Amino acid sequence: MLTAVDHVQLAAPPGSEDRLRAYYAGVLGMTEIPKPPALAARGGCWFQAGAVQLHLGVEDGFRPARKAHPGLRVTGIEAYAARLAERGAQVTWDDNLPGHRRFYSEDPVGNRLEFLEPAG
Repeated sequence: MLTAVDHVQLAAPPGSEDRLRAYYAGVLGMTEIPKPPALAARGGCWFQAGAVQLHLGVEDGFRPARKAHPGLRVTGIEAYAARLAERGAQVTWDDNLPGHRRFYSEDPVGNRLEFLEPAG
């Protein structure tokens, strides 16, 4: 029986870790968490905010996820979108999900991310 999503892994090109840290920690406000030593040698980085973990793994021949994406629940979506925009991230609002406010953004390597909050 499934009980929860443990993490979501996204791919990234080799050598992109500094840009990923700047975005996931600096823009999104997540905390970088250490990778186990056996996995750290592969590159990439892991981030956490509350119970949410995103793992960014290095992939040769990387192509960003344009349609597939994690949907990240936020509180105070207007302020959160403003935070991203103030830090130079693209914010694209989408009103097509009934009962929710949501927007999309992209990380610095082009992966699509969805941010949503149930409407009051």
